Amino acid sequence: MSESPEFPPERMMDSLYWWGVPTLFGAPHESDPKSCDIALIGVPHSTGNGTTERDQHLGPRAVRNVSRLQRRAHGKFGFVPWDTCRINDLGDVPFPEANDNEACIQRMTDFYTRIDAAGTRPVSIGGDHSITGGILQALGGPTSKLTGGKKAALLHLDAHTDVFEHVDHFLGAKKSAAHWGSYLVHQGHIDPTKSVQIGLRGNTRTLDWLQPSIDLGYEVITMERFHELGVEACCNIIREKIGDHPLYITFDLDCLDPTVAPAVSNLEAGEEGFRINEAMTLLRSVRGKDIIGGDVVCLMPTKDSPNNITSMVASNVMFEMVSLIAEQFRTDT
Repeated sequence: MSESPEFPPERMMDSLYWWGVPTLFGAPHESDPKSCDIALIGVPHSTGNGTTERDQHLGPRAVRNVSRLQRRAHGKFGFVPWDTCRINDLGDVPFPEANDNEACIQRMTDFYTRIDAAGTRPVSIGGDHSITGGILQALGGPTSKLTGGKKAALLHLDAHTDVFEHVDHFLGAKKSAAHWGSYLVHQGHIDPTKSVQIGLRGNTRTLDWLQPSIDLGYEVITMERFHELGVEACCNIIREKIGDHPLYITFDLDCLDPTVAPAVSNLEAGEEGFRINEAMTLLRSVRGKDIIGGDVVCLMPTKDSPNNITSMVASNVMFEMVSLIAEQFRTDT
């Protein structure tokens, strides 16, 4: 094949995940949030889980290793997000106190405060689910530029509520993976009356496990309710609940069935989780909303299959979030 400026040799290689310097989706690496419209960020944090399943801090590197394969056009939406706006990999949040969960949460908030000040919309890969608390302390509420000072609405796909109200820490972690859905409400960063928790399932430790979410005002859709209503009815509930509120999406990979995403912490194997098409349909229900950012959490690459399927699933979910946000910048519609 002859080489030309229109078809340089790098173009053939760009879709190969094993070629080149590993950035998220092969995006340019640039540390300045003002340089982009969408910031891709790694959050290699695992001390907010408080269990022995702490390899979640390896998630960002694993997704960087495979995500170039997902640098694609969006078939359903009919556009190429990478050609629509500036999308850069800003690197990882630094954690010099990595074993101190509360210090790490503050590091996240400080990091994402810079992102918010630049008006840049972040899509992040964790890390355990405590990262959502650190991020939304910066992106939602009266000091937020992205929400215009409003509380953020939340679309939360998860097998668990993450709304501990009666225990003030989880094995020593206070702003833990189990607490963020509670303290963000009490601090005024998210509006639970505009928020949906969906995918909750499994045999629980206490029978009142959903009550804290209900008491705070979340719309709660368990897997049982999801199957009773059907995916389209649930999409309608999500759209109606969120309305025109600025929206943040958090996607815990354990909402998926373990056969779809096996390398995940805190698996719920006793009840079927989402199939990937169901999860993608739920994400696409917020197409056209004012999405300020999103995250994908709880990947454990040390438990993954040799083909890295869970890392690939995580990168596909990130791609969906990137596309939902990038479409807001389209001028050709």
